[in-house]
Amino acid sequence: MSEPIPPSRIPLSVTPTFSTAPAEPPIAFGGPERYDDDVAAALAAEAGPIVARYPQSRSALLPLLHLVQSHDGYVTRAGIDFCARTLELTRAQVAGVATFYTMYRREETGTHLVGVCTTTLCAVLGGDAILAELTDRLGIAVGETTDDGAVTLERVECNAACDFAPVVMVNWEFFDNQTPESAQQLVRDLRDGNPVAPSRGAPSLCTFRQAARLLAGVPEQEQR
Repeated sequence: MSEPIPPSRIPLSVTPTFSTAPAEPPIAFGGPERYDDDVAAALAAEAGPIVARYPQSRSALLPLLHLVQSHDGYVTRAGIDFCARTLELTRAQVAGVATFYTMYRREETGTHLVGVCTTTLCAVLGGDAILAELTDRLGIAVGETTDDGAVTLERVECNAACDFAPVVMVNWEFFDNQTPESAQQLVRDLRDGNPVAPSRGAPSLCTFRQAARLLAGVPEQEQR
């Protein structure tokens, strides 16, 4: 019986090559490092009942991130620091969660966050056309905010509302069966301050910050 050929002596017809993807830039949060004492005290007063709902304090991280987002309009370095101190976590642990879920924003968000679904069915039925129309009419790219601070535009993944495609969401509320024309009218009303009603669910639309307070589980308050 012949001896097996050592792997090192097996001829290679193709020389193996290796490559690495370009390094991704580090994820950064904006805003101040910490809240002023009065702001931190007010947030702590609202955070206390939230944390008390959970057997383990760290389980309150998701609603606390919504709480700081309701104050700043996005998750800031101060918000990360506040959550870490309140729950006795590291800032890296908090940042890891804040960057995992897309509902937590890392850039300043307008009064209304308008998300256009462009996943397969919505895209085929007009989602791509709606997004193109809004970027053109608003004069902003996806992820940007209008100069008046009224609308931030984003592309969203499937909202599990395929029966009503194409779907646009505003501050997490559904606006079903949209067209480029109806979506354009929707953002026009938002910018003009006209009342708009979601297709289902809530009878009226609140602001992005007010929606964050609802998700945090704290009482509503007037928009800052």
